[in-house]
Amino acid sequence: MCLINFHLHKHPTYKLIVVANRDESYARPTAPANFWKDYPEVLAGRDLLGMGTWLGVTMQGKFAAITNFRDFTHQPTLANKITRGEIVKRYLTEDITPQSYLENIHQNKDLYEGFNVIVGDVNQLFYYNNNEMKIKKIPNGTHGLSNHMLNTPWPKVTKSKRKFEQYIMTHDVIGANDLFDIFADQELAPDNMLPDTGVGLDLERQLSPLFIKTPNYGTRSSTVLFIDHDNYLTFVERTYQNGEFVRDTRHSFRINTS
Repeated sequence: MCLINFHLHKHPTYKLIVVANRDESYARPTAPANFWKDYPEVLAGRDLLGMGTWLGVTMQGKFAAITNFRDFTHQPTLANKITRGEIVKRYLTEDITPQSYLENIHQNKDLYEGFNVIVGDVNQLFYYNNNEMKIKKIPNGTHGLSNHMLNTPWPKVTKSKRKFEQYIMTHDVIGANDLFDIFADQELAPDNMLPDTGVGLDLERQLSPLFIKTPNYGTRSSTVLFIDHDNYLTFVERTYQNGEFVRDTRHSFRINTS
């Protein structure tokens, strides 16, 4: 997962609204979002190499999402690390509070390469980054996350947050296609606004759009999730092959709060 916008609680219709792009090598095997056979309460896509996931929910309303932390200026890629998708998978499949879970992750933070993770439920969300190493409750409102800290003003985060917030604040009913359109923006950011994460200027340019499309790497799927005040959840995943639309998959259910 490389770009997430979400809005918590300050909307007349929805408790939580999420839109996200997952960027990955085109060659990495992936299963589209569905309920998992080994964990039937979990709805998520699945990385078939590590068997984890980048974003998912449960029938009980748990939510988690992860992005990589990109800074190769002083954070080289290390071997023998646990797949970061395991962090989301474990939260969704374990009976544990968000705070306790992140405390456990903090104790084992060095087992993973750099990451940002958001965990919680329809009522509250928490954030942790294994570079900053602080567990934070996320305040209500609109937030954006890419491959640095929460709300770091990278061009793609600033642009997507602005468009996302403008849309949701002027629409009482959210259309998944409208949010997908926002996150399909392939415009490159100006060179003078690019971060320096140690990958070189050319690659920084290629990674700067909301929707990435390169010969071998790019946006594999987009996800829209919204949960209304009656706890009715809608989850829509749009998948792509080599940057081209393949299909939409939609799931809807009422969260089991009993």
